[in-house]
Amino acid sequence: MNNDLAFQRCIAPSCGATFGTSEILNACPTCGSLLDVDYDWNRAPVPPTLRGFETKWSTRRNPLHFSGVWRFKELLNFAPDNCVATIGEGQTLLRSEPGVADYVGTSNVHLQYEGLNPTGSFKDNGMSAGFTHARMVGARKMACASTGNTSSSMAAYAAAAPAVNGQKCEAVVFVGSGRIAMGKLSQGLDYGAKTLQVMGRFDDAMQRVKEASKARGIYLLNSVNPFRLEGQKTIMLRVLEALDWQIPDWIVVPGGNLGNTSAFGKAFFELKKLGLIDRIPRIAVINAAGANTLNRLYNDVGVRWNGGNYDAAKINAFYAAMDAAHHEANTVASAIEINRPVNLIKALRALEWTNGVVTDANDQEIMDAKAVIGRGGIGCEPASAASVAGLKKLVANGTIGKDETVVCIITGHQLKAAQATVGYHSLFGEELAKEFGDFNVTKNPFANPPVQVANDLDAILKALA
Repeated sequence: MNNDLAFQRCIAPSCGATFGTSEILNACPTCGSLLDVDYDWNRAPVPPTLRGFETKWSTRRNPLHFSGVWRFKELLNFAPDNCVATIGEGQTLLRSEPGVADYVGTSNVHLQYEGLNPTGSFKDNGMSAGFTHARMVGARKMACASTGNTSSSMAAYAAAAPAVNGQKCEAVVFVGSGRIAMGKLSQGLDYGAKTLQVMGRFDDAMQRVKEASKARGIYLLNSVNPFRLEGQKTIMLRVLEALDWQIPDWIVVPGGNLGNTSAFGKAFFELKKLGLIDRIPRIAVINAAGANTLNRLYNDVGVRWNGGNYDAAKINAFYAAMDAAHHEANTVASAIEINRPVNLIKALRALEWTNGVVTDANDQEIMDAKAVIGRGGIGCEPASAASVAGLKKLVANGTIGKDETVVCIITGHQLKAAQATVGYHSLFGEELAKEFGDFNVTKNPFANPPVQVANDLDAILKALA
């Protein structure tokens, strides 16, 4: 592969500056906008149909063909094979869920379960691509700010990377103090990452990691890194593959830092441009009500991509008012507990490309949906269930038709946030209620509390009756 097949491009139409893939950039040096990874599609070796990717299963002993990211390499063709970082990501599942369909009031719902990734979340898709670029440019020290899943994934890839001249990769994780689920924190610690607990929330950690990475020349692996989002595109390719390459009507995705929204929109835009699909599904982004910046900007303030001419003044005024009110994101869905999504502008673009919509769901709605998902045998963390909670609202208000085909993205594994699950189903939920005000543990309609019985056979048999 020739590296000049791929390049970095500023997303601002008024700028459009381009840069090589050997440059380490998280924003356009010319105008400060976000960057895309783009390709010379006239020269790129793209299969004539998507079905051509299925042939790689016959050679899956090749680690690149086994990977659910890199078996689609022709659509993220920025790296030589010997730089690719893979730990077996992307062996995920799309499953039709009649129980969820009944709950939301529609007939055809599929769940894309990204909790089956090696570190238990969708982040491995993007980290595989981001870490690959880090290897391309010779980076040995990486950093990220995280609510938990990004740090777990980055730490795992750093731990698995081979030493170069005796030097192992070093992962540095910035987390908000007390704002990370223990399951996620345990992963980063176990994988050997240096963990800095910043006295603040995710947005504070994000600001500090940007500053520290610039000051120390550390490779930044948050989703402002455009190569990260290239890996996340492949979630949509696996969805299409599982649907026998048929296009669903809707993709419903939780919205936190909005990397998935941005990546999914880019994936479908490129596939349509290449003639590999004939239409683009609509995207619905679901915020948690306690962290609903996109929903408020999109539906209340009316901000749109507008072909790249978005109203930056409205966004800045919104953030200034939020800061003046000392507003802090607060939700049981900690993975999407973010005030200032770094991919906001790319998400606005994706919503325009896909004729998308935005809504939010409160903690009670999210936890109820999580319990319904669990009844089908798929365990997910609270943020994942925002997709189903939001779908229920969008069906109820007529935005999504009862006969339309819908794919909800289930972003992370249940054990990422076991405390929240146990809390919903038992009296431990009182502790969650103290922390999350709108999570009413006395009204959990799908609770399945443990039954306490005496250490006595008759008492046990009575409980089993």
